[in-house]
Amino acid sequence: MQSMTGFGRGTHTTDQWLASVEAASINRKQMEIIANLPRSLQSLETRVRQAVLPHVSRGRVQLSIRVEKPDGEAATQIRINPALARSFESAFSDISHIIGRPLTPTAADFMRQPGMMEIGTSEEIDPESAWEAISPALDQAVRNLNEMRASEGKHLQEDFLARLGQLMAFTRTLADSAPFRPLRQREIMLKRLNDLNLPLEMDDERLVKELAIFADRCDISEELTRLQSHFAKFQDYVHSDEPAGRSLDFLCQELFREFNTIGSKANDANIAQTVVEAKTELEKIREQVQNIE
Repeated sequence: MQSMTGFGRGTHTTDQWLASVEAASINRKQMEIIANLPRSLQSLETRVRQAVLPHVSRGRVQLSIRVEKPDGEAATQIRINPALARSFESAFSDISHIIGRPLTPTAADFMRQPGMMEIGTSEEIDPESAWEAISPALDQAVRNLNEMRASEGKHLQEDFLARLGQLMAFTRTLADSAPFRPLRQREIMLKRLNDLNLPLEMDDERLVKELAIFADRCDISEELTRLQSHFAKFQDYVHSDEPAGRSLDFLCQELFREFNTIGSKANDANIAQTVVEAKTELEKIREQVQNIE
């Protein structure tokens, strides 16, 4: 089991280039890979994505890739995007005209614009030679990322199993209480009849029929059986080496549905309180499941 959040870093040096890769991931329902590459290496984006995809199935993975000469052999160069700079200043002129007062952009405004400035080396980078340095660094970064994701996943696994034990304990309490519900209902009915001065014999057919209907209506044996089945499946997914986040999320919805049905059918204060406690614990599991790959 792996979490969807983590961080990893990798570096690799060849005769020509030093590559540094940082990989950070957060939870996301689908798979998303964002690679920040130097402009001259944008053609490698597809290779980068293909290298990461076999190792990550869910989450948003942000990759920051830098390539430079080893030991600072090449001078650092700052490149400006002239067209973007002119367009940015022109936009401020338009805004000034619209609002009727002068509005001048500051240096900080220019610096904050993505793509306005790019820091690199004065030497042109050949994508093929750069890939020889990037590929091992990327592999190392992804391995470190998954190690962190696995470590957090282990903690989540322990938390899931502990909370699942709580849910199973609540279910046993419900199973123990359910058979006595028709008996309590009979006592309630007889008390109401006596309070209304309408005595009724214990073997009266009407009372027996009413209790039989109530017992059938409040029977939760099917829900308890399905809960046990869901618990077993939940444990299988928790111990699985395959990504199980979506499956666990679905099971949480099914568990919530079963507890809801039990609370509705039982019509009993004690059972309702146990159901509320179980749903509270289940909600904590559902929140954590959103972080599972």
